[in-house]
Amino acid sequence: MSSPADLSVVPKPAGAAAARSPWRQFAADFCASKLALFGLVLLVFTVGAALLAPWIAPQNPYDLGSLDILDAKLPPGEKSGDGTMTYWLGTDGQARDVLSAILYGMRTSLMVGAISVLAAFLIGTSVGLIAAYFGGRIDALLMRIVDIQLSFPAILVALVLLAILGKGVDKVIIALVVVQWAYFARAARGAALVERGKEYVEAARCMSLSWGRVLFRHVLPNCMAPLIVIATIDLAHAIALEATLSFLGVGVPVTEPSLGMLIANGFEYLLSGTYWISFFPGIALAVLIIAINLVGDHLRDVLNPRNNA
Repeated sequence: MSSPADLSVVPKPAGAAAARSPWRQFAADFCASKLALFGLVLLVFTVGAALLAPWIAPQNPYDLGSLDILDAKLPPGEKSGDGTMTYWLGTDGQARDVLSAILYGMRTSLMVGAISVLAAFLIGTSVGLIAAYFGGRIDALLMRIVDIQLSFPAILVALVLLAILGKGVDKVIIALVVVQWAYFARAARGAALVERGKEYVEAARCMSLSWGRVLFRHVLPNCMAPLIVIATIDLAHAIALEATLSFLGVGVPVTEPSLGMLIANGFEYLLSGTYWISFFPGIALAVLIIAINLVGDHLRDVLNPRNNA
């Protein structure tokens, strides 16, 4: 008979450690798709470039003292008038370096998108969990509000709100939260309805725990998978919607431009052949949205319990 010391050194199966590490398994599943990995690398690159814009941008495009109006509308690859700087993506009508403007504009777009999605997540998830937990009239009332919200086009609701609130980054965030929270509410309610009848919820109720503790300490962690996927997809949607609003002139102000504002700035020059002012910010916006969608699509597959069964 083997002693306890002998049993302690019995080698474990090679896959045991990985099986017990959900993060390693998640990373392995994610890296198994070349398209998802490409999207992740692209997303990390664009987000990193935006966050590091003050340090890596060739110019602060919103420092008026660094601009020379003689450098306005220079094509890509041209040097500045004094020969000290090369504008790799050209300049706009205000002599701002387009590459630098894109890096700074992505910062604003990502900030607006991330904050609005986080706020919509908190509000919508809370509403959905409460509706599923209490049911009855509370559920019916909250879900009718969600249905009414989802019956209107998001862009229309945002335009009406911004017409009332006015322009500004904070106003755009409020408008985006209003048009996005209902998606999280519906998803959270559906996931919470599945969890509500399980044994651990009944046990928590029998222990006389408060409904808030039951929902947010026990039910919410088991509903996070679909909410994470929705948050990722909604981030791309929020960035695209903010760019649309800014392009229409009702979004962020000129002093805090986003990618949509940069596209709008060059739109009037397109017919004159000065394509780069709008073209390159448009490419940056498309790359950012595609990268987020690639990551979100694969997250949906990885976190789908049917695929993991």
